[in-house]
Amino acid sequence: MVSVCPGVPCTPAEALGMRRIVIGISGASGSAYGLKALQALRAVGGIETHLVVTSSAVQTIDLEMGIPVKEFEALADVVHRDNDLAASISSGSFITEGMLVIPCSIRSASAIAYSMNSNLLVRAADVCLKEKRKLVLVVRETPLHLGHLRTLTQLAEMGAVILPPMPALYANPRSVDDVVAHTVGKALDQFGIGHALFKRWTEE
Repeated sequence: MVSVCPGVPCTPAEALGMRRIVIGISGASGSAYGLKALQALRAVGGIETHLVVTSSAVQTIDLEMGIPVKEFEALADVVHRDNDLAASISSGSFITEGMLVIPCSIRSASAIAYSMNSNLLVRAADVCLKEKRKLVLVVRETPLHLGHLRTLTQLAEMGAVILPPMPALYANPRSVDDVVAHTVGKALDQFGIGHALFKRWTEE
């Protein structure tokens, strides 16, 4: 391997010229969005994914999908434990293109908004904000009261992209998977990642 910085070992991603993205999965309803995002990134290739799943998300995955969290972890290149605040993604010196939190609970969004870095998901998101990297939050909550809206406004003012899962009926979805794929595709668009997850407006 040839390091981009003399005397500093390369990571596999740097050596291969790969992109690197952090995926966070919180305990909000909608764990299928997280699974689809990991599957889509694996299919695209050339992107090193760093996954962090909260303890609440592990419970939600079991309740909603009836599958072990290991099926999510198997799709990621690197898996980090949510209580490991010494993980690579907790440091701004670890270069990534940004982070996608999918789904993102209001609890996680609130913690990110106020830099309450008590777990790795929140800390990794905070790193993206302070380093001016892309942070996309697929916030899964409805209806939204004024406190929610103020929190999301603060996050937007700080540079985060608020991307709630809104189905686009112009794409004529035929299944739940189609609806999920559309939101995941919109999230990947934010990172400039090519995909064919949904039919775009100008397509026949």
